[in-house]
Amino acid sequence: MLDRTIAAIATAPGEAGIGIVRISGEKSIEVLKNIFIPKKSIEIEKIPSRMMVYGHAVDNKGETLDEVLAVIMRKPYSYTMEDVVELHCHGGIVPVRRIMEEVLKNGADIAEAGEFTKRAFLNGRIDLAQAEAVIDVITSKTGTGLNAALNQLEGELSKEIKRIMESLISMLAHIEASIDFPEHDIEEVTVSNIKGMLLEATDSVANLIESFEEGKIVRDGLNTAIIGRPNVGKSSLLNVLLKENRAIVTEIPGTTRDIIEEYLNMGGVPVRLIDTAGIRDSEDIVERIGVERTKGAIEKSDLVILVMDASDNLQPEDNEIIDLIRNKKTIVALNKTDLGLNIDERYIKEIFGEENIIKMSVKNREGIDMLEERIEGLAYHGKLSISKNNMVTNIRHKNLLDRALTNLERAVLSIEDNIPIDIISVDIRDAWNNLGSITGDTVEEDIVREIFSKFCIGK
Repeated sequence: MLDRTIAAIATAPGEAGIGIVRISGEKSIEVLKNIFIPKKSIEIEKIPSRMMVYGHAVDNKGETLDEVLAVIMRKPYSYTMEDVVELHCHGGIVPVRRIMEEVLKNGADIAEAGEFTKRAFLNGRIDLAQAEAVIDVITSKTGTGLNAALNQLEGELSKEIKRIMESLISMLAHIEASIDFPEHDIEEVTVSNIKGMLLEATDSVANLIESFEEGKIVRDGLNTAIIGRPNVGKSSLLNVLLKENRAIVTEIPGTTRDIIEEYLNMGGVPVRLIDTAGIRDSEDIVERIGVERTKGAIEKSDLVILVMDASDNLQPEDNEIIDLIRNKKTIVALNKTDLGLNIDERYIKEIFGEENIIKMSVKNREGIDMLEERIEGLAYHGKLSISKNNMVTNIRHKNLLDRALTNLERAVLSIEDNIPIDIISVDIRDAWNNLGSITGDTVEEDIVREIFSKFCIGK
């Protein structure tokens, strides 16, 4: 694969100020020579690395395709550690595609999804965890998420993983020594030392796993379902939180029949708001489908905002909803307080806790700030610890850490049960392999292929 010279449009399609065509591989500079004419006389091979040169991109007949800036990044000081060329042209669809077509005519191949970053990984510039962080940087939804992704891209998580792996290698070396030199009678000392090292490694892995609950929210957002019976103000609340009229609001029950999703940044918390259809019995087949989707959204949610009509008594639909969410992290928004407070507030507090009850009037914009503060508090148990450089945000990493922790805990139990030390080494080596799959040291090719298939073309 590395023998190919690859090319791709590196900017999003559409009208923009700049469009970029990126080329990487042994023929990159040769391709540039065939399609680029500098404004000032200069040999392409003598263009200094990372210096922009103004000129024109041309086809094989010498006709101008667009005026461009060309830059050469010579190996190994480039993103892929290969010769990389970029052509910066006007950002319309037509000029970018015309230049891309000419690049392909002159010997480059279309890059696969994520192939530039994959080459950076295969050539040793970054490890696999850092490569995955590139996606998180691109898709980050808040400044907090971006900071977490940048920490991983800088290699903070990889450093911690590799520190643990080095400890495991040291253990395996001690075990090999005790097996190879039984006459020195060092096994008892070795077992004692290894148990202490295993306990330390177990704590380190457990700490990383513990960070995932917050890390998942930082990366993917807090799935928050706004639920309630019809006409209690769910869609009005969504519109107020988003500060735009995203959902249709009428006095007719059952207006919202499908799920509406939007992202919102609440103090660094990326909140995925899901406005749902009101839960009630209905003969309308479309409304019944909406109610079923609401129940599915509740099941998948990290947080539920139960909107209730504070001016009305509890209805059978309210009790049905309460039964659905008893085991969910819930905030109760007692809406329409401007019309009076007739709901059985004591009963609601007994179920959800007084701290999770917010009295509000969406119509008068009252209680919205308190709701947002409570969402932040529930999301991060009161405070976000983003200062941790080794926060785990990737489910693949979490699963591998879980396996490694199981291996390490089993090794500790084996020591306590006086299992022969050479058998204990099997679990230690399995833990090392699982951790190595995070950084790419021990990962299989099909997993690498799957990871990079999720990238966009051009990155």
